[in-house]
Amino acid sequence: QLQLVASGGGLVQPGGSLRLSCATSGSTLNDYARGWFRQAPGKEREGVACISGSDNSTCYHDSVKGRFTVGRDNTKNTVYLQMNSLNPEAAAVYYCAEGGLLAGCVLYVGPYDYWGQGTQVTVSS
Repeated sequence: QLQLVASGGGLVQPGGSLRLSCATSGSTLNDYARGWFRQAPGKEREGVACISGSDNSTCYHDSVKGRFTVGRDNTKNTVYLQMNSLNPEAAAVYYCAEGGLLAGCVLYVGPYDYWGQGTQVTVSS
């Protein structure tokens, strides 16, 4: 089965940066959308960013526009999420997900079939 391995989380101070990576295991396909989601304690999982499989177009939640960047390295079959200017609202477990039948970019959970284990992002002074 397709496996997604997320990494790059950690502890940063407000205003700092992190780069999350999502690598595949068991698949080399790059033609499906891959999204980043986050979930803080007591809150629903929300879409943060997505990169499409059809044309690598991207979409972002309004709260992260201008600060987060999602990209794809097709050679490595890896998707990354560059997070800049982190604030406490960004503290959450971040999940990488891929839609097995999804080419377009969406930020809701439903179409995503495969999920990584999540990586913790903590933003604290």
